Amino acid sequence: MNEQLLAVDIRKKLREFELQVQFTSGKGCLGILGPSGCGKSMTLKSIAGIVEPDSGSIVLDNRTLYDSSRRQNLKPQKRRVGYLFQNYALFPNMSVEENIQTGLKTRKRYDEAQQKKRTAEMVERFRLSGLEKRYPAQLSGGQQQRVALARILAYEPEALLLDEPFSAMDTHLRERLRLELASVLSEYQGASIMVTHDRDEAYQLCDNLLLFSRGRVIAAGKTKDIFNDPGSVEAARLTGCKNISRIEKLDDHRVRALDWDNLELVTEKTVAEDITSVGIRAHDFEPVADQETGAEIENRIPVGNPKISEMPFEWYITLSNGLWWKIGKTIHTHSADGQIPNYVRVAPKAILLLRG
Repeated sequence: MNEQLLAVDIRKKLREFELQVQFTSGKGCLGILGPSGCGKSMTLKSIAGIVEPDSGSIVLDNRTLYDSSRRQNLKPQKRRVGYLFQNYALFPNMSVEENIQTGLKTRKRYDEAQQKKRTAEMVERFRLSGLEKRYPAQLSGGQQQRVALARILAYEPEALLLDEPFSAMDTHLRERLRLELASVLSEYQGASIMVTHDRDEAYQLCDNLLLFSRGRVIAAGKTKDIFNDPGSVEAARLTGCKNISRIEKLDDHRVRALDWDNLELVTEKTVAEDITSVGIRAHDFEPVADQETGAEIENRIPVGNPKISEMPFEWYITLSNGLWWKIGKTIHTHSADGQIPNYVRVAPKAILLLRG
């Protein structure tokens, strides 16, 4: 990862499990991806000082925010950490400009004139001109998010924490707001962490990624690297892989997929002894033309009598052996006739080798 700005090493006993998290983060957005209730938000709240861990330490830009061994636990307002809540937590009885100014009032370096100047700068930066006197109830979801970000970034926090920032959004708003947030994050010089259960958000916005399961980090690294090679069955599922089968190893580059009618597959990577399963992403199949149906084609898979389900922009096709394939379509196409071949194939490099 980049130059370290934030170092977290904490434990906290929760109802269902113990949160045990250790990671470092530098400039650029770190994503925490996992299902609901796995400890993602509790990690953010610990960094922000909203909850206190049972033990461990949190260090931000060489400042100790929390250290159980030294009995140090800075109050939230002294941590210089910005926290964007799921519902944005704007003050309903304050206008846009008043909401932005509340963050500045905690910083003694800004006098009243400087507060007004800084507020005006943030209004312009976040395209809120003309909305200064409006109240949160008079704003759209996207406008509320921009006000919340303006309020946080106005006082120049050393870390920015984003807790499911799009969970309250209608689907049609999310893509535009993702692009807006990506622009904000690219300009931000501190450490930023985004919690999400949406793999598309994580892939689009986060340079690095942690995969969480029941309070533990099960994978960590560059986001694209984890999607390309998740390493374990659980990590593959979290990154959206729907096709996973137990295997029997045949040799260093061949396996038998026990859950797909004993389909034999060739792999590019060496099959280590601890590999228990393989995965194939639903977009990684390629149709095999009728003139290419020779048995010598690597990873040639019979389609059989498939089940076909129509979505607005994709066909969901379940092969006879249970494999799930996605192919693109236009909104104007309603028949899959002529598009489903007798065989498909998958490149050896696209076979995910998985442990666990």
